[in-house]
Amino acid sequence: MKRIYLALTGLGFVLPNFFVVKVSVETGNYLLYTKPLETFRAMFANDTASAFMVDLLFVVFVFLLWTYKKAKEYKIKQLGLVWVLTFALGLAGGFPMFLYLIEKAKEKRLDDG
Repeated sequence: MKRIYLALTGLGFVLPNFFVVKVSVETGNYLLYTKPLETFRAMFANDTASAFMVDLLFVVFVFLLWTYKKAKEYKIKQLGLVWVLTFALGLAGGFPMFLYLIEKAKEKRLDDG
């Protein structure tokens, strides 16, 4: 599963960010961070977009809580990196990245025995 999670990490960062790059080129709103008000308005442009955004923000909040607990349990030191990449590039890459780190930690536990 470790290899699958690593592949999903790459895909999770690349696929959604294709659209981020597209918007960056078209609007000059690079990585959607240089014009935060424009980004915010677009994220909540209508009720459908708002529903997806509220859902995503809630899931990210739960992800932060869960990863904090699991990082302590598995002694994962790269949690800060996972969080930074999640906020910068998205949960679609951050989540499988953390699953990869858990699998890696499980292997280490077995090796240390």
